[in-house]
Formats: sequence, C-alpha cells, structure tokens
Amino acid sequence: MRNPLAIRPNLLLILLIVGLSFSMMGATSAVVFPATIPLPDGFRPEGIASGNGHTFFVGSLADGAVYGGDLATGEGAVVVPGQVGRVAVGLKFDSRSGLLFVSGGPTGKAFIYDADTGALTHEIQLTAPPTTFVNDVVVTTEAAYFTDSMRPVLYQVPLDANGVPTGTIQEIPLGGDFEFIAGAFNANGIDAVPNSSLLIIVNSTTGDLYTVDPTTGDATLIDLGGGSVDRGDGILLQGKTLYVVQNVFNRVAVVELSNDFTSGEIVDLITSPSFRVPTTIAAFGSSLYVVNARFGTPPTPDTEYEVVLVPEE
Repeated sequence: MRNPLAIRPNLLLILLIVGLSFSMMGATSAVVFPATIPLPDGFRPEGIASGNGHTFFVGSLADGAVYGGDLATGEGAVVVPGQVGRVAVGLKFDSRSGLLFVSGGPTGKAFIYDADTGALTHEIQLTAPPTTFVNDVVVTTEAAYFTDSMRPVLYQVPLDANGVPTGTIQEIPLGGDFEFIAGAFNANGIDAVPNSSLLIIVNSTTGDLYTVDPTTGDATLIDLGGGSVDRGDGILLQGKTLYVVQNVFNRVAVVELSNDFTSGEIVDLITSPSFRVPTTIAAFGSSLYVVNARFGTPPTPDTEYEVVLVPEE
C-alpha cells in the first residue's frame, strides 16, 4: 500500500498553483476606476456631487448645464441642457427624492432637478440680484441650506419627509463670530454634522471655518490654532475629518476636528500635479474626487476640464 504521506507535497503544490490562479483572476477582474475623467470641452465646471452608486454630477458656470457621469467607467453625458441666463455653482444630490439641488450664483436662485430625467422640478428665487452669489448647498433631513458669498445670510428651503421642497423659504442672517467683509467673497462651502444639529461653512476671504446653528444663524469660529484655510471653496465632512479645497493654491486641506467641532488642526495639505484650480469635492466610498475649474485660464469652447481622483496621503 502506498504511503498517503508521499502524495502530500504534490497536493500542496497543486493547491498553491490553483490558489495563485484564482488570486490572479481576481486581480485582473477588479475594477480600476480612472484617475482622471474628462468633462465636455468648454464646460466651465465648478460644483461636483456624488449620486447613487458610483455616479456623479458636475454643474456649469456657463449656462447652468449639469453633466452626469460614472466614476467607474469615466463615461457620461449632459443630463440638464444649458440655458441662457442659468448658472450652476455648488450642487448636492438627495437619494430620498432623487433630486439634485443646484446653487444659481448671481441669479439669486436655486434650481432643483430630477437627477434621472434632468427635468426642472423647482426654480426658487432666494434673493434678488445683483448683490448676490448663491454659492453652495447642503441637504439635511429637514432642509436644504444655501450660502451666499456676497451677503451674510443662509437660505433655508424646507423639505418634507421624502426630501421634496415644501413650505416657506427662510433667509437666516449669519451672526455671532461670523466676519463679513463687504465687497469680498465670503461664505462659500457648506456641510452639516452627522445629526444636522450644526452646519459648517468656510469664509474664502478670511480663511476661517465656522459652525452655524441652522435655526438662528449664530456662527461660532472653529479654533484652528492659528491655522487658516484661505481661499477655501468646497468642503466635505467625513466623520470628524473636514476636507477643504483651497482653489488657487491647488490643494486640499485636511482638518481634524474635535468631538464638539469647536476646534481643529490642519494635519495635511494634499497636492497633485493633476490639480488645475480645483473648486469642490465629493466622496465615493473612501475615495475623494475634485473638479478642476481652471480659474485664471481664459474659457474657450476648446478649453479642457476634468474630474480628478484625489491622491491618498
């Protein structure tokens, strides 16, 4: 009778080969997301938002168009055609309603679209031009809040349980510690803490971060220990980590906030050769993406723009 132990080395070798083969098959079948996703030439992007799955949306400063794409394939198309007189700055997607909330910049408006069809569902005049720049938006369980870079206020658009706009629009004055500099670009990016009890905003000119009570507008300066996020644009809060895009500096500041959001420390500055004046930031899983607005580059119909994967630091 053959010794069973004699076949064990051969079995081990076969198992190792089979395991290696399956490992290689898994590696080759893994999806590698593109690090750069081109947008239409001449699009003039500013805001980016994550949608369902690995979809994303980017708005156009030129005519309010919205481009929808796939982070996995890099493919996409214009879902909201541009129109004369429209502008799209910051935007956020609400999965409850499938609606896309868009800041209208100098129009003083909020535009709200069905993200699947591109149909305009609501056009809301938040304030009257010309002294306005409705810049960014965050959507919470109860309302959408818009910043205005030219006025020390927030605009609150109440939402029902399904995320659909309802009720009366409120203008909430920013008070407390908020420093408003007339004629400058002030409140810009906005996000909300996980329970929506506080909003976080950045002042592009002063480089300050604030928490804001969404019911009163009372702002409290976040102590950065002497640090500054000058030229802060879009922001993104992930847990206690706040990412602040510093546009013309071509970097993303990483701010670790305290548990009560009253203080923070700039722990990293992420840079990349692919950054060409990024403005806003969105997340897919653990990955971050910015959109290159290329401010300072004269916009032409042939000017190239893109969405860029933020390198891990």
